[in-house]
Amino acid sequence: MKIDSRPIFDIQQEVERLGIETVRFAFADLHGVLRGKAIAAAELGAALERGVGFPSSLLLKDTSNKTVFPVFTADAGLGISELSGAADALMVADPSTWRVLPWAPKTGWLLCDVRYPNGQPVPFDARGILQRALAKLAGQGFGYVAGLEIEFHIFRLLDARLRPEDAGQPGSPPEVSLLTTGYQLLSESRYDQLEPALEILRQNLAGLGLPLRSFECEFGPSQAEVTLGALDGLAGADAMILFRSATKQILRRHGYHATFMCRPKLPNVMSSGWHLHQSLKDANGGNAFSARDDFLSETGKQFLAGLLAHAKGMCALATPTLNGYKRYRPYSLAPDRIHWGRDNRGAMLRVIGAPGAADARIENRIGEPAANPYLYFASQIHSGLDGIARRLQPGPAADAPYEARADSLPATLAEALAHLKHDAVLRDGLGSDFVDYYCRIKEAEIARFNLEVSEWEQREYFDLL
Repeated sequence: MKIDSRPIFDIQQEVERLGIETVRFAFADLHGVLRGKAIAAAELGAALERGVGFPSSLLLKDTSNKTVFPVFTADAGLGISELSGAADALMVADPSTWRVLPWAPKTGWLLCDVRYPNGQPVPFDARGILQRALAKLAGQGFGYVAGLEIEFHIFRLLDARLRPEDAGQPGSPPEVSLLTTGYQLLSESRYDQLEPALEILRQNLAGLGLPLRSFECEFGPSQAEVTLGALDGLAGADAMILFRSATKQILRRHGYHATFMCRPKLPNVMSSGWHLHQSLKDANGGNAFSARDDFLSETGKQFLAGLLAHAKGMCALATPTLNGYKRYRPYSLAPDRIHWGRDNRGAMLRVIGAPGAADARIENRIGEPAANPYLYFASQIHSGLDGIARRLQPGPAADAPYEARADSLPATLAEALAHLKHDAVLRDGLGSDFVDYYCRIKEAEIARFNLEVSEWEQREYFDLL
């Protein structure tokens, strides 16, 4: 399998000019975690031309890195012989994603699509799923635009817990301390306490070419928010993957622990969300959600209605961890039910628009920062397109979102998965085989969780009964 030689030649020139010694070939797995190999510069040409092999079982693991499917059967339990025996799949580099990593000496980086050795796409490649959704959107005359607001926590690393007894699937989490106490949203003094870590992060992220907009002190203890400017299509999802992985790597090298876990188990902690701002571009490059004399165009309203119609199923992709559902609670700046509001941060969908506004958009507030952006974006596109196709209307705005009469969001990951399985639009858009595969991996995580004896159970029953 050969790839266009022009961008390959450009990358190799860059490697020689900068004295790059290794290039990381990476792909995002089902959970949005980067996996890959570091290729010596001397082998770069062959890697770009033929791809880089990796065990395909990496596509079949849950968040503990346990392989969920029987890979040593004839069809790996999926009816796909190419995945049997943990046979190789290929990382095929997208030359447009080339970066030189500011924090890793003499290291380049490329994001990859996943292919079988015969060159055919692997149907479980999340990046490929978004590419197909974008192609469907383009077929309707639209492009997708996303802006990112990402909340996360930064702690000082006290003990990395790297003793042999800490190893496992998963291993022991690190011991950490706070950088700030909480409950002073956008406080300059609290920001200044975060600044040493944020300065390290800012300097390195700027070198990646990400469209950084703001660095903010969030409400909770040791909680920060970074916002990225609007990006088209695939670039927005790629930026989220790179931002998240880079943040963890950069800060770890300086003695900090960054986590995108929604609600860490620490006293007085606040949940973190990922607020996805989105709009569509029309064929002329204009904002298809803008209206001359209304807050949203008809296209925007129909897209909004599609997001509402499929909210329960998309939750499994926007909030893919068991932990993330502990965020959905009333009066918490996180949604707990399915509705929309005009510039209202308590609503699931916050509409930002006014007559003639060039930046009219819909902010989806259900996402957790650990979500796989390719799957999150794809769920928005398929849901919104269904709203447009059926000319759905969103109904009235919720002025009091925590009191409005509306369906509740799923209370658990298991409930969200059940809705995803039965959502015909999302099943058709993402692929029925993909939905079954995704649900099986997530159900394996739930099964492991249900076998654990929690601190709550020990405290509730051990003395009483």
